[in-house]
Amino acid sequence: MDGESPAAAAAALRLAAVARRWLENPRDSLARSREEGCGDAFNTVVMPGFRVSLAEPGRLVCSFRVPAAVADADGRWHAGAMAAAVDNLCAAVVYTADGVHRFTISQAMSFFSPAAHGEEVEMDGRVAHRKGKLTAAVVEVRRKASGELVAIGRQWMTSTRARPEKNGESRSKL
Repeated sequence: MDGESPAAAAAALRLAAVARRWLENPRDSLARSREEGCGDAFNTVVMPGFRVSLAEPGRLVCSFRVPAAVADADGRWHAGAMAAAVDNLCAAVVYTADGVHRFTISQAMSFFSPAAHGEEVEMDGRVAHRKGKLTAAVVEVRRKASGELVAIGRQWMTSTRARPEKNGESRSKL
């Protein structure tokens, strides 16, 4: 935020505060223009009890204990639930950077060491790169106690806004 105007810095901090609120309470939707409650039930299962320790433009750090509801038959954090939590954190961290709702177009997960039910993990999400309408985000998932790497998620996101043609009309045929 160096070199930014006070108004721009305040707006960036507001975006980070909105993302924090949503991660800590998924029922507090980031997008008031979307249908109320869209995805809330799913999000409250895959990201219950998130506690955000750092929220700033382009970076979010949060932690939580892996609940039984997202554990597999062996008591480990289910890979699909982890990928969904990473996707949500990526969406929130990208939102902190530009205030635009984006959707995932590509996600890659690398799993290193499974986290067990009841174990506390920390997720550190950052905006890694921006190119036109595309934004890349990376999330590292670590055991909170030891710092051991559990997984890394990388994804590209894009906005739903149509890019205008030179004459001012949308490229979309819809």
